[in-house]
Amino acid sequence: MVGHPADHLGPFVLVDDLDAPVLLPDDRHHLERVLRCRTGDPIVLGDGRGAWRPAHLGPTVEPRGDIERAEPANPAIGVGFALVKGSKPDFVVQKLTELGIDHIVPFRAAHSVVQWDVTRAEKAAGRWRSVARAAAQQCHRPWLPVVEEVRDLADLLRREGVALADRAGEPPSLSHSLVLVGPEGGWAAPEVGEADRGGVPRVTLGPHVLRAETASVAVGAVLAGLRAGVIGPVA
Repeated sequence: MVGHPADHLGPFVLVDDLDAPVLLPDDRHHLERVLRCRTGDPIVLGDGRGAWRPAHLGPTVEPRGDIERAEPANPAIGVGFALVKGSKPDFVVQKLTELGIDHIVPFRAAHSVVQWDVTRAEKAAGRWRSVARAAAQQCHRPWLPVVEEVRDLADLLRREGVALADRAGEPPSLSHSLVLVGPEGGWAAPEVGEADRGGVPRVTLGPHVLRAETASVAVGAVLAGLRAGVIGPVA
């Protein structure tokens, strides 16, 4: 069985270099002030690229064991979510990271209440990457997800393995490696038409009308469960 950072004692924290680890000031503050860790307490260092090792906290962090590595999960799975207002995107990114989603893709949709310019979209993407990093540390995730820049739906519809979340769709499967969840106003007719012309399938999460953030997390949970073998495809 391949090991996991959670197998070791102590909080998990990301660093750039596992051989010469340096904690970011915010991470050190969280360990010492929030988690009340003291000098000599065990922690686990990760690089966000599949490697980790045990260490002890101190003014200089001291590695205490060999570097272990995990291969990236296969197949890679992704969830795209249409821009929604408020803190909902932060919630979606956090939960998708915890679930192990590899690619998190925010995109613009016709019915999105949020319509950002390039500068604001870039700023938001940077914040979501920080959210993903914090979530990865909380859940001891050895691989950071890729949080993409805000995309246009038309570009995503041309990707291999893409599917639209839709109540009238088929059951999810790992052949749909990137599932796109629309905004609270639903898909616009031109968007559905473009998807249909491109042969993009649709997948369902059941008969109920879900909130956009609920649907995004539910899609991520189903894809992660299928990949882990904890749930099976519909016969």
